Amino acid sequence: MDRMFDLSGKVVVITGGAGFLGKKHAEAIAEFKGIPIILDIDEDKCLKLATQITNQYGVQSLGMKVDITSEHQVAESCKEILSRFGKIDVLINNAANDPKVTVEENGKNFSRLENFNLDMWNKDLSVGLTGTFICSKYFGYEISNNPNGGSIINISSDLGLISPDQRLYRKDGIPEDKQSVKPITYSVVKSGLLGLTRYLATYWVDKNVRCNAICPGGIFSNQDEEFLNRLHKLIPMGRMAQPDEYKGIIVFLCSDAASYMNGAIISIDGGRTTW
Repeated sequence: MDRMFDLSGKVVVITGGAGFLGKKHAEAIAEFKGIPIILDIDEDKCLKLATQITNQYGVQSLGMKVDITSEHQVAESCKEILSRFGKIDVLINNAANDPKVTVEENGKNFSRLENFNLDMWNKDLSVGLTGTFICSKYFGYEISNNPNGGSIINISSDLGLISPDQRLYRKDGIPEDKQSVKPITYSVVKSGLLGLTRYLATYWVDKNVRCNAICPGGIFSNQDEEFLNRLHKLIPMGRMAQPDEYKGIIVFLCSDAASYMNGAIISIDGGRTTW
């Protein structure tokens, strides 16, 4: 079993790798002796994280500034990774914009559908869906060239499975048309990733490329107490996730232990989507 979970020598590309959850994915890969390749639009963060991981875990790691909405940049980064490591084993499609619940300007709340900006819609879908498509096109293809294939992991959300409960964001004394909501693009992107997962799960299956999606719930990061009290009532386990609680599923899906798991949509949300 130790060998089945061992990631030694596996080259794992992580988009949005310098972000909060991306960092945890990179740590998990390194803890099991894999090689995390950290792609992020923030060059300083991804370079620092790669150095930190190498020093802390004693594995190779590479940080690269890449805008995943640029096909040229993705293609060039793919070439560079191949020139350095000779292969790509795993792609974790983690990058996404995080549309804000409260965006106000000139008396309007732009999180609301009737006010939501078309430019913001295009930007969110460009990163979350188009960027994922481009990365799958290049990195996924290279995974399919491996003798033993590999794995693609899409990071969706519990809100890819259920609608956001907008009551979580309500504030007393605020008119209905000014109430904040979870923006529409978050649900659209995270739902779209599930369709992409099913497509990719069958596309390179003859090359032994598996594709699965995880649907995490929210992660605790000192949110407002009123919000937490409301949210905890929607979760059977009565709490949000801790930052390290998704590491296990990432290692599993990257490893040979998940060799027969393909096309799965895995909710890891404390039971929220069961209610």
